Amino acid sequence: MGISERKEREKQEMQDLILKAAAKIFLNEGFDKASIRKIADAIEYSPATIYLYFKDKNELFYAIQKQAFHKFFNYFQTVSPNQEPIERLRNLGEVYIKFAIENPGYYDLMFIMRAPMESIENTHDWDEGSKSHNVLHEIVNQCVEKGHFNGQDPFIVAHAIWSFVHGLSALYVRDRMKMFPEKNRENMITEALGVFNDWMKKL
Repeated sequence: MGISERKEREKQEMQDLILKAAAKIFLNEGFDKASIRKIADAIEYSPATIYLYFKDKNELFYAIQKQAFHKFFNYFQTVSPNQEPIERLRNLGEVYIKFAIENPGYYDLMFIMRAPMESIENTHDWDEGSKSHNVLHEIVNQCVEKGHFNGQDPFIVAHAIWSFVHGLSALYVRDRMKMFPEKNRENMITEALGVFNDWMKKL
């Protein structure tokens, strides 16, 4: 391995170390209480080191979200393109919830935690988030072409579906189902999604 390759690898390793520590602090303390200094202390480096990679806390949070959405999109890619659109929509909901259950920290950072979103609003290449969102819209459009949803606006239909599945996921991720036996929680979410899917097929 040459010097340039080694330096690039070390740079990536440092960036990964920063992102991992930052994600943990954001989750444990919230965005407002997290700071560059706390993140630097966690990895036993100076704040100046972090500023070599990220200009501020917002950019750091944005970078973590990009990682999360990249993984999220990979989950979506497991939905077979060879099914009928309404079945693809059902499977997409299942995959969405699976991601939330298996990656609760990422899901919290992506969709629940309060944090400034200027980086996303001012960035034109929000590929990770947009690709995932576009998968849902594409499938809903195909469903409408097949005669589902009674000619409703596909954009609004997609938003309604996302809102429902997000609600199920958020209840689980934020431990709002602890009044129910732990062994029943995932099954409750799955069955609720099944009821919702049955409703969608009738529209």
